[in-house]
Amino acid sequence: MLKRLTLYSLALSLVFSFAGCTQKSNSNRQAIHIGNGGEPKDLDPHITTGVPEHHIIQNLFEPLVSKDPRTLEPVPAVATKWEVSKDGKKYVFHLRKEARWSNGDAVTAQDFVYSWTRLLKPETAAEYAYQGHYIIGGKEFNSGKLKDASKLGIKAIDEHTLEVNLVNPTPFFLSLLYHHSLYPVHKATVEKFGAKWTRPENMVSNGAFKLAKWEMNKVITLIPNPHYWDRQSVKLEEANFYPVDNLDTEEKMFRSNTLQVTNEVPLEKLPHWRGDKTGVFQNYAYLGSYFYWFNVKKAPMDNKNVRKALSLAIDRERLVTYVTKGNQLPGTMYVPPGTAGYNPIPRLPKDLSRLAEAKQLLKQAGYGEGLKKLPKIELLYNTHEGHKKIAQAIQEMWKNNLGIDVELVNQEWKVYLDSMHTGNFQVGRMGWIGDYND
Repeated sequence: MLKRLTLYSLALSLVFSFAGCTQKSNSNRQAIHIGNGGEPKDLDPHITTGVPEHHIIQNLFEPLVSKDPRTLEPVPAVATKWEVSKDGKKYVFHLRKEARWSNGDAVTAQDFVYSWTRLLKPETAAEYAYQGHYIIGGKEFNSGKLKDASKLGIKAIDEHTLEVNLVNPTPFFLSLLYHHSLYPVHKATVEKFGAKWTRPENMVSNGAFKLAKWEMNKVITLIPNPHYWDRQSVKLEEANFYPVDNLDTEEKMFRSNTLQVTNEVPLEKLPHWRGDKTGVFQNYAYLGSYFYWFNVKKAPMDNKNVRKALSLAIDRERLVTYVTKGNQLPGTMYVPPGTAGYNPIPRLPKDLSRLAEAKQLLKQAGYGEGLKKLPKIELLYNTHEGHKKIAQAIQEMWKNNLGIDVELVNQEWKVYLDSMHTGNFQVGRMGWIGDYND
């Protein structure tokens, strides 16, 4: 049985890491079974924001350009080639004539004009709409100041030629196109079925796979798109994604060969996997930051000194050494070191060397020894054993270092997303994964 376990690290105001494993299926059928973490909120590339959704969407849809898996450099996808003007502000993409949607329709330049316009429409309420702000008129159209979509810097020259005009030269623009918010969607399907267009019986996609089954909280099944332009390169007959929130359960499913790929590995199991001598465990850098988000509209998080005090009272070095245990880096800066060769200046301590300053800041905010006690803080995280362990560690640090009581609140993925997006939290767990290497 061939297995591979991969650990990918996130950076934070603490830094986190996840691990996943892969192994061959015992079945002769070319099917793969993947642990996906949470149940996807949706599969609409213009409104989703999470990693569980992206895992699936990137297999259903194909962008203009894709990335080389080794170098991360842009390579042809729907577009076979492109030209960039000398001033770096105009891109002309030439689409492959054999590109097809899963219903057999041709993928055209107009599909991208429609899709990017939909992303930017205020009524779409896309959180990633700003990915289209690089385009002339994108920001203004998204805000409602520009009403005429024809004024946007995107146009179809003909069925297979797309012109994109940018506000400014944007060196990472091609890499930006990897992001699911700039994937195309099928206009007729979206307009016919509305919010239900992502159901298996309705969805039309242009990627290597199409959606065959979606059983809520059970499994999402993809099968090859018979009209995909590079169909002969697709070897899998089926891909199944399972929303397994419990990491211990997921690892047991992997060990029993029920899963061939895991989303993560329990933190307490990392020492075991790290000691593996078979080559199962492999460690890779991951451009991401794990952090806690303060709701500045709710007291006492509306006080800057309170927020600073809480940040300085975290021992990040201890957290990654004794809690996450996966070679993560203490998040003393927001941008992970090495992003496109950039090495940021640390802004936060990795230990408690500035704890005295934290206590003084809390006093300046009117709380602490000899003053009123800071009210109990609620810390929200989505259901996940790793998030729970980190939250418990932070809870203990804030109690021991600042005398603050913290109540931990966990919610299922969809409910958690709604709470975060509507501001129904005080402090919440968040992560940011690099959408492009810049």
